[in-house]
Amino acid sequence: MIPDVTDRFEAAYRATKGQRVVFVAIEREGERWTVSADALTASPDHVVDDTVNVALRAAIVCLVKAQEAGTDAFAGPVYFMLHGVPKERRARELAAAFHAALHGDLGPPHRAVPSADVEQDGDVAG
Repeated sequence: MIPDVTDRFEAAYRATKGQRVVFVAIEREGERWTVSADALTASPDHVVDDTVNVALRAAIVCLVKAQEAGTDAFAGPVYFMLHGVPKERRARELAAAFHAALHGDLGPPHRAVPSADVEQDGDVAG
């Protein structure tokens, strides 16, 4: 259910903002894909917990290290973006996992990026 917003990002973002929900989408950039997840579009009542930020940041670090995303990835605290994801299916999987996390469910990101460990103090393990 993750939309492909290639060539219509702005319209999709505006529509999501109007609905006051979390924006999550993928878009094609050449041969690769970009994943966007943004809680700024959600209602003011939507809060992204620090635990979510730490988990998503750890996942992004792992994805960059594994070259599944570009080094220009953006990691929070309420906006997350991955450039350079090689396959559409993987981009959709990551977008769905980030969407779940931004709604408080960390299971999908842990399954999508199992190598993303978070140390006891909240630091990203490397």
